[in-house]
Amino acid sequence: MSKAETFRALHRGRLPGDPLVLPGPWDAASAQVFADAGFPALATPSAGVAASLGYEDGATPADEMFAAVARIVRAVDVPVSADVEGGYGLAPEELVERLLETGAVGCNLEDSNGGVLKVAAQHADWLAEVRSAAGDQLFVNARIDVFEYGDSNPERAIERAALYVAAGADCVYPIGAPVGVLPLLRSGIQGPINVFARPHSPSPAEQLSGQLAGHLAELGERGATRITFGPGLQRRATHALREIAGNLMDASHSFD
Repeated sequence: MSKAETFRALHRGRLPGDPLVLPGPWDAASAQVFADAGFPALATPSAGVAASLGYEDGATPADEMFAAVARIVRAVDVPVSADVEGGYGLAPEELVERLLETGAVGCNLEDSNGGVLKVAAQHADWLAEVRSAAGDQLFVNARIDVFEYGDSNPERAIERAALYVAAGADCVYPIGAPVGVLPLLRSGIQGPINVFARPHSPSPAEQLSGQLAGHLAELGERGATRITFGPGLQRRATHALREIAGNLMDASHSFD
């Protein structure tokens, strides 16, 4: 079974309360940590990768993003899906070609540009072209930005999801959807649903573990097929490193 087939199979037959949890590595080292912990697959966050490369979210040049994804893929044996934002203006065939060159088995594709929702029907047509170019080599996760940049109406998200699934999307991602509307989305959307989880960065590691366990189970019970974290894990790691740096600085003053 290829990595792409393995990744697709991980989304099938998930029971409520048992979502597929996909940590988001931002570089090769973090990818190795997650893979060594036993996660069966990973999903890069564009904002986390951008931060690791010194860019603001959404400002990473395409060449640097694809190169970063390739380094992450090379570092681990598990399947890796890549957040490639809105596709960087590439034609579907070129986008698919460049993704496959990195070794990625899936991709996130946004339905907004510059904080403005794209015309859903036009975006669905574009997704259909991506699907046609990719065949079964890529798992397409179609992000729905209604809750980020639209009117936050769940029905609008369901309408967009229907268009994207009909266009060939393997999964839809209503980013920012409130937990309370997940059952409604689950009842109205065909196929897997990606839900965004927010780790509680200020919490100690032991407390965070307990918080996350309950939060992930709740998201699964309410309809999440798979869970990703956006740049949350990278930001928590940065928070921890900032504390270490502060302690180091305090210790260094003791030598003065």
